[in-house]
Amino acid sequence: MRSVKVTEYMAKNLTTFTPETKVFDALEVLLRKHYSGAPVVNANGDLVGVLSEADLMRVAIQGSYHEDTSGLVGDYMSTDVRTIAPDMDLYSVAEMFMKHHYKRFPVVSAGKLVGMISRRDVLRGIEDFAAGRRG
Repeated sequence: MRSVKVTEYMAKNLTTFTPETKVFDALEVLLRKHYSGAPVVNANGDLVGVLSEADLMRVAIQGSYHEDTSGLVGDYMSTDVRTIAPDMDLYSVAEMFMKHHYKRFPVVSAGKLVGMISRRDVLRGIEDFAAGRRG
């Protein structure tokens, strides 16, 4: 029996930021697109962090205390990012979602961001596999 791989269901057309992006520009993009976060990459396309809603809450708190609403994504992003490989099977990724309670994982190959996989992507893949639409 063939397993279903991350690469078959991951999102490949991603919204990303750089560490040098103004944090309020990033906030505006995330709100407009209804995203809860986005990966942060350097000029070489290497994943260097993730900017999440929780990270942006720090911006709001800091702004209220210090009356400072400036800053860059690199000042607030999370750098301890759990990633997965494109050839992982979806059932293993489902277990990771259960263990870590994240909404999505960056998919990385040789240090480069190649996609993102969400809980919904995994569920869609498992449904397709169970219904015989794949494999």
